[in-house]
Amino acid sequence: MTEAPLPFPLAAPPTIYHPSPQLIGLQEKCPVAPVVMSDGSPAWLVSRYADVKRILTDNRFSRAAAGGADGPPQELGALETESLIGMDPPEHTRLRRLVARTFTARRVEELRPWVAGLVDQLIDRMTRLPRPVDLVEHFSTPLPVEVISELLGIPEADRHKCKTWSDTMMGDWRQDPEGTRDALDSFARLIDARRADPGDDLISALIQASDAEDKLTEHELVSLCVGVLIGGHETTTNQINMALLTLFRHPDQLDRLLADLDGGIGPAVEELTRFIQLGETGVMLPRITTEEVELSGVTLPAGSAVLPAFVAANRDPAAYPDPDRLDLTRSPNPHLGFGAGVHHCLGAQLARMELQEALRGLFTRLPGLRITVADSELRFKQGLAVRCVEALPVTWKV
Repeated sequence: MTEAPLPFPLAAPPTIYHPSPQLIGLQEKCPVAPVVMSDGSPAWLVSRYADVKRILTDNRFSRAAAGGADGPPQELGALETESLIGMDPPEHTRLRRLVARTFTARRVEELRPWVAGLVDQLIDRMTRLPRPVDLVEHFSTPLPVEVISELLGIPEADRHKCKTWSDTMMGDWRQDPEGTRDALDSFARLIDARRADPGDDLISALIQASDAEDKLTEHELVSLCVGVLIGGHETTTNQINMALLTLFRHPDQLDRLLADLDGGIGPAVEELTRFIQLGETGVMLPRITTEEVELSGVTLPAGSAVLPAFVAANRDPAAYPDPDRLDLTRSPNPHLGFGAGVHHCLGAQLARMELQEALRGLFTRLPGLRITVADSELRFKQGLAVRCVEALPVTWKV
């Protein structure tokens, strides 16, 4: 164990492709490390795969308690306590069951042809623009926004607002209460409109559950819809961007994928999900212990704040041979990119399918695709919990 608590967040990694060396050093020598948060509160930073997975699957590590006054600072603002990601069973179980009906594997596969067609439409528009084209603006943002908006039932006239709503919610709600209120009011109006004119969409289904089945409150209804919107597109947008950056950094793996795109795209998406570093700190969604728990020989008292380091867990040599090597054929690949346990990502199957179709479409339709700026020229949005590229200019062979 370290002699004194370390300040958290740790020192930033030297590149966007690897975890902090300090974090990986702790994984080897002090996998359950005492740290001090930016507000001065103590916490435990956990970095080994087995321990992180246990945190995600053991109900003694509470998400709901982490949103209380004694919890660590919230990376996702009030979203951490107002939506599914901030709840524990049985409340979490009741609400998740209602949303999960929309994200079954069968339902996702039924959507695949439509998503592939949407990918083609976006690429068609890109090919009519002067190059280089900003992939963020013209592809990686509109694709997931359009998909999750369609599932939710957001009218086409309002879909251009979704990104603004999401960015507001992903920031600190306390710093922008007016913007947050506007976004929540917008969703409340959407719900009112769907209640008057229901359709075959998630908002309508949740309204029916609210009015007839599980008696959702209006607050729960709005929070669920906001959580689905953000969870349904924010990380997928950034996964598309980071997937391209990562693949172009590993040309041997890209060549292997292009040689068998249809057969290799599934395993490739799993490995990219394991390998990509989406968060700035390597940690999201802290927990609080509800009773005394031991991890890697360290006893954590009840009431301890625990920070699971997903990015380090996904690079743990105890779980993955040669973990810092991108291997698009890696198997098995039990990564934690979509979490685990009761908080396993609801939209994991949807995200996988969107990533597969996005990469398939880009590499099939745009031969010689390449990014036109160096990593040093990339700019990232500030104040968000995930790493969001502001722009990604690309070009291709005519």
